[in-house]
Amino acid sequence: MKLIRPWWAALALAAVLAGCATPAERGASVDDAAAARFADGVEPEQVFAAGAEADPREVRRDASGRPLPPVAKQVPHVVRSPNGDRVDPYYWMRDDSRKDPELLAWLEAENAYKRAMLAHTASAQQALYDEIVGRVKQDDATVPERKNGWWYYTRYEEGREYPIIARRKAAADGSYDASAPEQVMLDGNLLAAGKGFFQIGTTEVTRDGRILAWVEDTTGRRQWTLRFKDLGTGAVLHGEIRNVEAGIAWANDNRTILYVEKDPVTLLGYKVRKHVLGTDPANDPLVYEEKDRSFYMGVFKSRSDRFIHIGLQSTVSSEQWVADADDPALAFRVLVPRERDHEYQAEDFGGDWILRTNWRAKNFRVVRAPMARVADRTAWRDVVAHREDAFVQEVAVFRDFLAVNERSGGLRQVRTVRWSDGRSAVLPSDEKPFTAYLGSNPEVDTGTLRYYYSSLTTPGSTYDLDVASGTRTLMKREPVLGDFDPADYASEFVFAPARDGTRIPVSIVYRKGVARDGTAALYQYAYGSYGISMDPTFSSARLSLLDRGVVFAIAHIRGGQELGRQWYEDGKLLKKKNTFTDFVDVTDFLVRERYAAKDRVVAMGGSAGGLLMGAVANLAPDRYRALVAHVPFVDVVTTMLDESIPLTTNEFDEWGNPKDKAYYDYMLSYSPYDNVERKAYSAMLVTTGLWDSQVQYFEPAKWVARLREMKTDDNPLLFRVNMEAGHGGKSGRFQRFRETAEEYAFLLDQLGIAVAAPAAGGAP
Repeated sequence: MKLIRPWWAALALAAVLAGCATPAERGASVDDAAAARFADGVEPEQVFAAGAEADPREVRRDASGRPLPPVAKQVPHVVRSPNGDRVDPYYWMRDDSRKDPELLAWLEAENAYKRAMLAHTASAQQALYDEIVGRVKQDDATVPERKNGWWYYTRYEEGREYPIIARRKAAADGSYDASAPEQVMLDGNLLAAGKGFFQIGTTEVTRDGRILAWVEDTTGRRQWTLRFKDLGTGAVLHGEIRNVEAGIAWANDNRTILYVEKDPVTLLGYKVRKHVLGTDPANDPLVYEEKDRSFYMGVFKSRSDRFIHIGLQSTVSSEQWVADADDPALAFRVLVPRERDHEYQAEDFGGDWILRTNWRAKNFRVVRAPMARVADRTAWRDVVAHREDAFVQEVAVFRDFLAVNERSGGLRQVRTVRWSDGRSAVLPSDEKPFTAYLGSNPEVDTGTLRYYYSSLTTPGSTYDLDVASGTRTLMKREPVLGDFDPADYASEFVFAPARDGTRIPVSIVYRKGVARDGTAALYQYAYGSYGISMDPTFSSARLSLLDRGVVFAIAHIRGGQELGRQWYEDGKLLKKKNTFTDFVDVTDFLVRERYAAKDRVVAMGGSAGGLLMGAVANLAPDRYRALVAHVPFVDVVTTMLDESIPLTTNEFDEWGNPKDKAYYDYMLSYSPYDNVERKAYSAMLVTTGLWDSQVQYFEPAKWVARLREMKTDDNPLLFRVNMEAGHGGKSGRFQRFRETAEEYAFLLDQLGIAVAAPAAGGAP
């Protein structure tokens, strides 16, 4: 039983990164910078120095009572590089132990300042939170999925934060029997009790259904702990294993499990070990060690239960090793040896392997090869041929058909291909934009495909498709409580011209009745890195913006993969700036086409999308009334020079290696932290998690400190530091909505939109 996406999808999503550094005030001394700051009217006693007797949670105020921001001290530090040295006055904020009292006091002071500056929005935050939570069906559950005679599902109870993972025994004919006794395997609410952060990752049950293995995180740093439970007795077994990756795989003996050990410094998974229940984990034998630190690594079991896989993925190449899950020795062999610029994933089907591959196929194709000749490319036969206009993103093998997730025309769609006659069909949609993708399909021996459908106006919907007949059954549509009616909203899919003539897809949604007369407010979002596409899906929380007359737009900028592999390659390495200029050009287009007023645009991005916000803040601050940068990767060069930081060595093919002067100079030219200038900036809300393993907290901390030093405007610059979380923010489902409500309240306040009950017809 798996509750995660395939390993390569998980690794792609895990590659949501860290880092940034370049030119502003390069080489300037600390004294010079301080003198300039004081000349601008900042009093020396305002400089924040922790260790002082003042409580950092007490906000200092000026004579009029206005809160004063903390001003970080500066300590000269030279960042060495073969291509030039730079002085970084805020490098002192890096503390790998996260225990330095001075640092923690400064972060607490930033939190206190943020609270003081947003105090006037407290009632708005509560109103927004109540709205968002009020739309959620709290006692909800996923659609059950069958595996090895059991139906598995996840459910929530009213008022509780964490999931309950449960199962029921299948009926004699294999169907779901709602009258069968429920067995609760894990209650996340009990496990999370007393913890500031808690998250359940992968869960896997032995083939005989008796033992549960799961991983959990109690810091947000994604250093998972592997634990075991006897589902017959309910007893949690001794022998937990710490600092592992999320992926795990049981052998068919029902007592041997494979897991990936992480490097304790870089947090990169690099060793596969084998554990047998009842033995000491300290003696777990090494199965495989990856020496090339540019690769991510995961283990998983095939959907057929026939093989255990070790999957290795870098930015530009991949490799899979397999072992017979019935083999006591678990002897692994490579399928297709790695080579640069060849990516593939393999799934077994009878005596063949089905491969998704980009060999001689930039947008990938699907081939079939005999198991004994899988490495012989002359034996490969196309099942889905390469197309210039369609990108093959994911495949799943079934008894009677192949299911393919493809991207064509900028949208994600599902295609089925029947084995019997090769007949191919794309599942239709009456909307545009929309997204459809493969759901959880743990069993191969079935004629039914489960897939997921959503749009900007249609809540997430789970369908079961009988591929032979074409009949589809709606299994569940995510409920939206209250007076929500999709007919009250309209969506559009348009193309905006970039400055180089490229057409950028844009997904737009708004409430009907909002006039397209150039007066509305606009909330624009994008990501634009790693080939990760931002699909147009429904959000019930977003209704709190739409119902107040805000237009919402997703800019499908280069760096994603919405228009195929070239779309990704045109937004990385030495073409990375296309990502940033595309975003600004989309804004200009939407204003020019009268979707919004030019002085009423706000924007948001997170992680590598936070890099986007940082770059946009330097590039075009006049276009945006306010920016929200969640866990932003803003110190690019300094981070990419430091190979001890998680996600550095395996990101060189995404950003470039700054030891190479061409990449160093290019990265330095856009790195948000290094390009902060003495000028006016947009209002900003910046967030981080102290335990973030993807983008270390010190990147946004340094960026905020430099912005405070340099900016010449009076616009608010607020910094939220979650002291008990990592890259994903708070862990509870309702706790997350508190953060969303705060973001929305900040943006609506900047837009001058009062937070009261939305007016009829959605007018602001």
